[in-house]
Amino acid sequence: MSNITGKTRLAYSRVWHHVDLRKEERTLGRLASAIAITLMGKHKPIFHPGNDCGDYVVVTNCNLLKTSGDKFEQKLYRKHTMRPGGLKEMNMQRLAAKQGMGEALRKAVSGMLPKNHLRGLRLSRLKTAEGNESPHLVNTIKFWTESPELIETSKVFRKSQKSE
Repeated sequence: MSNITGKTRLAYSRVWHHVDLRKEERTLGRLASAIAITLMGKHKPIFHPGNDCGDYVVVTNCNLLKTSGDKFEQKLYRKHTMRPGGLKEMNMQRLAAKQGMGEALRKAVSGMLPKNHLRGLRLSRLKTAEGNESPHLVNTIKFWTESPELIETSKVFRKSQKSE
């Protein structure tokens, strides 16, 4: 179906999702993978890896981000200046003090996006805020808690076997 006929244009329109970490129970990695799927557009029926059809995600209260275990003190972020002895390391605690927990979430989501030319575009649609307020909340259409629950495929498979 082309963009001119049908409802494909509507599928390509970008929706703003709001995630409030005060109400969220998931840890950093699980939340980052769900955000990466939304940024890529994998939840849409028109998804294609070469197209950029993802949505915007606004995350508030990043200072309440949960981590499991001792990750807050032990997780290291490394970068290299490409000079001899230029390896720089920073743990999550120092990163949170310097740039905020929103940057830790951004780095986790960045690691879960495909490493191609669309990565920067997709990551630019992630908006984080340390507090309760964000200038992007005006655009919000969907709230993260309103998204429908996913049905386990095993339950669907069992129901289809019983009906036969």
